[in-house]
Amino acid sequence: MRQQGLPVTAMLLTLCAQFASAGEADVVNAIATRQADGWQFRVTLKHDDAGWDHYANKWEVLSPDGKVLGTRVLLHPHVDEQPFTRGLSGVQVPAGTREVIIRAYDSVHADGGKEFRLKLVE
Repeated sequence: MRQQGLPVTAMLLTLCAQFASAGEADVVNAIATRQADGWQFRVTLKHDDAGWDHYANKWEVLSPDGKVLGTRVLLHPHVDEQPFTRGLSGVQVPAGTREVIIRAYDSVHADGGKEFRLKLVE
């Protein structure tokens, strides 16, 4: 019985190590453009996506006080596309806001990777 349990345990440890090695999602770059309907953000993320069980699954635009201004949900892993850039349009940023924070999330760790502070230029 013990011998049958060892391969399963080894497999589980390998899977846990794989998920842990992917780490947290980092924001490596972002640009913002003022448009008629709000702001458009183009955000570049880096994450060692490991497939559907561990991938960068969203990013958010936050005000300096932490209020979520916009969210871009990522619908699939980007295993072979790293880093990758995605956009979000129509984000309403309060008047007078000069800087926003971009935060990435992944399906295992939630947030925690490198955030990006972006100065807004009208």
